[in-house]
Amino acid sequence: MTPKFNKNNDNLLPVIIQDATSKEVLMLGYMNQEAFEKTQAENRVTFYSRSKQRLWTKGESSHNFLDVVAIKIDCDQDTILIKANAHGPTCHTGKVSCFDDGDESRFRESENNFTINDLEKTIHQRIDDQVEGSYTYSLIQKGINKVAQKVGEEAVETVIDAINGREEDFIYEAGDLMYHYLVLLKAKGYSLSDIEKELAKRHQ
Repeated sequence: MTPKFNKNNDNLLPVIIQDATSKEVLMLGYMNQEAFEKTQAENRVTFYSRSKQRLWTKGESSHNFLDVVAIKIDCDQDTILIKANAHGPTCHTGKVSCFDDGDESRFRESENNFTINDLEKTIHQRIDDQVEGSYTYSLIQKGINKVAQKVGEEAVETVIDAINGREEDFIYEAGDLMYHYLVLLKAKGYSLSDIEKELAKRHQ
């Protein structure tokens, strides 16, 4: 199914951007045919800016790009949904979402707000952006064998603490195991969403 840009006089269609991991709606923009084709070709969201009267790649100034995960067209072919991974806050105000009321932010350092999805996104950003000095990026540079080895080591330590260790040690090691597992998924080109799909197939 392809979008029908000629349904409107200005040949623009609304585009909803949704976080591919958290499912949170991040922003609303507009695309013409050229912006849509550029987005598909580069796997990075480009809008048509009505104020600038030109194509505008989200993040071209801030580097808070939106990497495309999936594109869906609604049944009337006049609205586009793009699931994306965001490189930092999406809103120009510095908030995660343009619909954020300011009460919470995934980028705030708070134990109550931090989720495994946040951890996965941080891992992906540090690898994709090649953040120098980052343990995550340095680990991925050592290759798949080293990453897999770390997962094995953390798994053994988690099992040992589950049987003989203190509860707080078990939780600590389980956290290390989860972190390194997410790095391994990224190294193999997968994410938690792929694991969710696999588990869903088993429960059909």
